[in-house]
This record gives sequence, C-alpha cells and structure tokens, in this order.
Amino acid sequence: MGFGAFAQTCPTISFPIDGASDIPVDATITWPAVTGINGYVISLGTTPGGTDIVNSRSLGLNNSYRAPTGLPENTLIYVSLRLIPFDQPPIVCTGITFRTVDVTSPPPCSVLVVPDNNASNVTIVTDIVWSYAPTATGYRLSIGTSPGGIDILNDLNVGNVLLYEPPTDLPNDTRIYIQIVPFNENGIGPTCIDESFLTGPAPYSCDPIVDALTGESTSLKPEIDFPNQVGLCGDELPYSISTADVADGFRWYRTNEGAAETLLSESRSVPITGPGRYRYEAYNTIDLGDRTVECSDFKLFTVVVSGIATIESIEVINGPSDKRITVFANGIGEFEFALDDRDGPYQDSPVFENVPYGNHTAFVRDKNGCGIVERSVDRDLDVTDFPKFFTPNGDGINDYWQFVPPSENFELGLKTIYIYDRYGGFVQQIDPNSHGWDGTYLGQPLPSSDFWFRAIAENRLQFSGHFTLKR
Repeated sequence: MGFGAFAQTCPTISFPIDGASDIPVDATITWPAVTGINGYVISLGTTPGGTDIVNSRSLGLNNSYRAPTGLPENTLIYVSLRLIPFDQPPIVCTGITFRTVDVTSPPPCSVLVVPDNNASNVTIVTDIVWSYAPTATGYRLSIGTSPGGIDILNDLNVGNVLLYEPPTDLPNDTRIYIQIVPFNENGIGPTCIDESFLTGPAPYSCDPIVDALTGESTSLKPEIDFPNQVGLCGDELPYSISTADVADGFRWYRTNEGAAETLLSESRSVPITGPGRYRYEAYNTIDLGDRTVECSDFKLFTVVVSGIATIESIEVINGPSDKRITVFANGIGEFEFALDDRDGPYQDSPVFENVPYGNHTAFVRDKNGCGIVERSVDRDLDVTDFPKFFTPNGDGINDYWQFVPPSENFELGLKTIYIYDRYGGFVQQIDPNSHGWDGTYLGQPLPSSDFWFRAIAENRLQFSGHFTLKR
C-alpha cells in the first residue's frame, strides 16, 4: 500500500506484510527505523482506523511493537502508524491489515517474573507479575503457603493481564507458592509447576509516633507529594523529573510489563527517556543502634508524551439566531478547546453551543503545555465578497456581476441574491452558483448606473450593499 503525501518519510511495515494471514497472536510488528524523528505512535484495532486493541501507544524510537497480552485470534487487525517529528505535526502513514491465526490449542505455561522464582527477603506488599503465555486469553491465579496451596488466593480468574496486586499484605518470613494457569477457549495448557519466593522478616513499624502528653503525631515516613501522571512534550525527551519532597533518600524505578522493575536513579531527580509506568520511592533512615531501617512510601505514576495538536476540520451548523461549532483535532496529547481568546477559558469538549454570528477563531491547547494551534472557524458575509463594479461590454473581462467566494475554505451558505435599481425597483434574482448578472433587464442592456443588492444566506441572515454598472 502507498503512504500518501509523506511517502518519503513513512516506513513500510516489514512484518507482517499488508494483507497477510495466519499471523501469530504474539507477532511483533516491525518496520525500518526512520532517522530525524522524535518517535513513533501505533494504534491497533478491529475496524479501519480503530483503536480498540491499542490506542495511540507512544513507542519512543522503538521501531517494533508486540501487544503485551497478545492479539485476538482469527481477527482482521488494522495497524495505524504515525511519525512524530521534532517541529511538525504528526505524520500519518497509511496503515496495513493482517489476519491472525485461528488458535486451536491451549496456551503454554507462564513464568513468574516478579518476584523471581526462589527470590528471598521479598517485601510483603509485592505485586505478582508473570510473563505472557502466547495464545492465552486469560490467567487463573492461586497463592498459598504450601505447594499447591490456595489459602491466600483460590484459583482466581484475573483476566487477560500480567499483574496482580494482592489486596492484603503477604505473611512475613514465609515461603509463598504461586500457581499461574494460562487458558484460552481451547482450555488450559499442560500442568504448570508452582513457583515460590520467601518473604522477609517483619519490618520495623513505621507507624507515626504519638506524644503521650500532647497527642502530637510525628510521621516516620516521608510525605509524598507527586502527581499520578506526568505529561511531557515529545521534543523534550530525554527529560529530567525531580521531586521537592523532604526525605533522607530517593529511588526511581521503571516498571516494565511482564518484567522486573529497573532502578533508574537514587537521587532527587531521574532522567526519563520515554513514556510508560514508573515508581517513585522516598524514604527516611531510622537508627536503631544495632541496625538502620528504612521507613518509606512510594507513588506509582505514568509518563505520557504529548504534542501540539493538528486541527483536521471545523464543523459549523447555523441556526436561526446562533451557530454550533465543533472542532476536530488530532494528535498524541490530551487537548482542550477555546473560542476567540488564546488565553481561554478552555473546555474539554470540542463542541461550542449558542455561538453568536460573526467571525470566530478556534484554539486547541495541549494540556501538558506543548503548544496552542489556532484556525479561523468561519465568517459571515462581508462587503469584500461582492464586486464594487462590473463592465458588461463583451470583452470577456468583468462581463458579469456575481458573488466572489472567499479564498479561505469557508462555506458561507449563500442562497440567493436580489438586485434592485437605484430607486428600489426589482431588476434580477441570481443564483450564487451561476455566471451572475449580465447587466440586462428583460433582455435589454441597462445603462451605466448604481445598483443595490440583497444577499440571503441559508441561516436567513441578510447582507446588503451597492455596486456600479459601467459601460
């Protein structure tokens, strides 16, 4: 398939090829790397342009993508790829389609990823993370304190996910046994062995210390003040994120789907190279004499990458006394909308109701501060839309008087034009889409004079003016 106006920069997806069939559900979509850009954004869906599988996933400069929990079987998949330049709107590349294989057998076993099998001194508040089992559409999870045990969790269907957060703390100084059973519509796979890890000893209590006399409470843990989401502009990467929290120490982790956390920094700031899920931890050290312990708290947060919007189109619906304006914007960010004032107020909805007639400008602002774009909405009829004079002398120049459509891509909705002589007598009615008036009345040429016109639009607004017939 071709790649439109930006064929010189859009890559051709090399796997799967367009129109391929029997593609594995754990396929890695791959394309040649493109230099001089800031990254890629991919969407996957089951309809043209659809995003029901993956919705605008920012990949950084990774020129491949595999759905973390696989693709639906025996399904036509639509792939949309966009390039993110440094100083231009996103470049939309023509996508491909392929059909996944019809899965006819149960999935294989999965593997415990976090904590590692046989890990020791594991915190009692750990998440349970496992690897993707190709063709699985869900997983059943059991957790116990003995091989095959279910005393903590009994065969829970957790769905098609790769992470489970136990609702309560695990017991201390205990070997925990995990059984992960992948399944699909064909059943469960082979009997999967238990994997296990050993939790650490009971931690030092970091509960607040309460003064018995005053009742004043002193927290041993740092107070964390950090957002759930950090938005960055695509041209800002790599980017350094810092915290202003007061603590003795800090740790920053990248939490990878289906993999162990990666420690990124042990200072007040951390370099961020791409979007994803991160964990920020702050701790205070408590000296107990014979040992030092940590009292810590943490915050999971997501980094999203944004970019300046592209206004694709603006819809205007005229009513009897006002109009309804809808702004259609595209891009990789979260956007808000305003009319007529660059400084707002802005709203989340792209629809503006009860807008008075007149000229308007739409503004679209990225919520993460990546920039504002603007575009004229439309305008009403203006004196510049009608010639001041015409010369119907048969020389092929200005032989007709007619409405002049604006150079901007506006639909003014002009319906009809009435022409009157200087005394108000009716002369001619013309269609705005015709050649126009040739300066005659009942087939006879009229002499040089001034004439009036009245233009009526579909919204029933009227505009009047005058012009000159010269001979």
